[in-house]
Amino acid sequence: MGAEPQAEQSHGDLDDHPRQHGLASPWQHTLATSVERSGVGLHSGLQTTVRLCPASASLGRSFVRVDLPGRPRIPAHVSALHQTQLSTELAIASATVRTVEHLLAALAGLGVDNLSIEIDGPEVPLLDGSALEWVEAIAQAGLVRQDAPRARYVLNEPVWVQEGDAFVVAMPAPELRFTYGIDFDLEAIGNQWQSWSPSQHPFQSAIAPARTFGLADQIEQLQRAGLIKGGSLDNALVCGTQGWINPPLRFSNEPVRHKLLDLVGDISLIGLFPQAHITAYKASHRLHTAFAHQLSSRIAQQSNCTMDG
Repeated sequence: MGAEPQAEQSHGDLDDHPRQHGLASPWQHTLATSVERSGVGLHSGLQTTVRLCPASASLGRSFVRVDLPGRPRIPAHVSALHQTQLSTELAIASATVRTVEHLLAALAGLGVDNLSIEIDGPEVPLLDGSALEWVEAIAQAGLVRQDAPRARYVLNEPVWVQEGDAFVVAMPAPELRFTYGIDFDLEAIGNQWQSWSPSQHPFQSAIAPARTFGLADQIEQLQRAGLIKGGSLDNALVCGTQGWINPPLRFSNEPVRHKLLDLVGDISLIGLFPQAHITAYKASHRLHTAFAHQLSSRIAQQSNCTMDG
């Protein structure tokens, strides 16, 4: 689909103006041109190519399985959620696409609202395990502001999901903010927290570089289950009892920053981000997406959601 040419276009470095684009912008954006990346899927081990193509205002983000008959389109929306075992998978009928969270986080974090994501296989490439290469691809293509405001939702009462001591909660707040906490027995990880406000700190420097991580004692079990076929020390941090097997880390608290990255990608499936403070603790893709369902239902019921454009 072709992009709608509008007044504002940004190429290259996106770091300097977090309020002009990204989650803090009031305007919808798409890419100025198409761009593609190829790589191996974390769980399938299959090589795939993703092509990010501009789309018209208010169409949202969707995946197109160009390798399947009829090129089925899978919306990047909670209504298409399929399963969340160690990644987030979407499906429409028999067409699926999994491990969408890092790409979706990059698109949301940089403010790409409308996009057709063409993919020639069942899994988005892991690349380096973070969202950084997707950020670089978006910067290469450039952003175009579209003549349509973003939908806004001001949260006026708490929304939450909880399983044991793990939870995701959204509280009323003056602006969008995320906070995440994790707690692992391994000394190298331990208890970590990270807060991020899109209006104050660019996604591409604060969150995007954080890589996925795993525990050394779980790798064999996951491989026996047919998972992480494409995982390696080049695209995932691995932690053992003696510390990190493949340092150095990009941040002292890189694991919790990556969990926050996953949260942004999973919540983007709602189609908008509320004006709220969203806090997660020891959560998983399953809990993230359960929260996304809960909040999506609340938004549908509330009258203070304005779906302009």
